[in-house]
Amino acid sequence: MAEWSEFRDYGLYLVTDQDLCKGRPLLDVVLEAVQGGVNAVQIREKNNNTRDFLALAKLLVREVQTKKNIPIIINDRVDIALASGAAGVHLGQSDMPIVDARRLMGTRRIIGRTAPTMEDLERSIKEEVNYIAVSPVFPTTTKKDAAPAWGLEGMVKARQFMDEKHCTLPLITIGGINLDNAKDVLNTGVDSIAVVSAICSATNVEETVKQFLLSFKPKV
Repeated sequence: MAEWSEFRDYGLYLVTDQDLCKGRPLLDVVLEAVQGGVNAVQIREKNNNTRDFLALAKLLVREVQTKKNIPIIINDRVDIALASGAAGVHLGQSDMPIVDARRLMGTRRIIGRTAPTMEDLERSIKEEVNYIAVSPVFPTTTKKDAAPAWGLEGMVKARQFMDEKHCTLPLITIGGINLDNAKDVLNTGVDSIAVVSAICSATNVEETVKQFLLSFKPKV
């Protein structure tokens, strides 16, 4: 895709965690997930030093983004996103301000934004971002500094708020999502669900992704 900023179909969004991959190479897990049908991949490897993180990002950009046309989005690090040629960056509330990130990233790349509270969501819709991730929907152990869970009712409120504000940005959520609750989360009106452990730790990654995708099908 020439301009990743035009990308909107985040669907099933994989967020990586090498520590949860049961000793398997992260690239293998990501490729299996892509084969299963994930729409986007965020590299969130907070334990890597800069050099290793950049090497991993370049590898995934080459093997997934370039060859499979699946966007690679870098968590937190604008410098890694730029140096690796990634499609975009995902920024939390304590990361680089969006205005500065956009100046560096330009208009053709994706900038995603975390909104841990309704106040953050209200601010985020006014920023120059390409999607907003309200999180966590459920309590989670994969992010140690996670804010209190929104719950399903919170997701409904987030959806209603964005609709009332006529905000058409993709609404994503993450946190404790698994095969048992994915459909309930999607029924709140969010556009996309992001998953970490339920995919990274799956015995059969490709089949697990396919099972998640069934949750996106409309009820008959």
